[in-house]
Amino acid sequence: MANIVIYTKTGCPYCVRAKMLLTEKQQGFKEVCNDNDTERRQHMLELTGGQSYTVPQIFINDQLIGGCSDLEALNAAGKLDALLGA
Repeated sequence: MANIVIYTKTGCPYCVRAKMLLTEKQQGFKEVCNDNDTERRQHMLELTGGQSYTVPQIFINDQLIGGCSDLEALNAAGKLDALLGA
């Protein structure tokens, strides 16, 4: 099983979609909620190389995947299962 970390924010519909897709793939993940936590947001920004303040930010085996649309694109292209080790 892959090591998955997803940075989220409460009420974010894209976060919900990303978590649903990972759940459908029967993947466990660590969720890091950034609500009102500037240190967590700063850490996420550092991990993305300053690329994005937006959520979700998804990492699979320490590799930055990006947001929900990036995760869905990998799935549509048939590449997500390989990253997940399925």
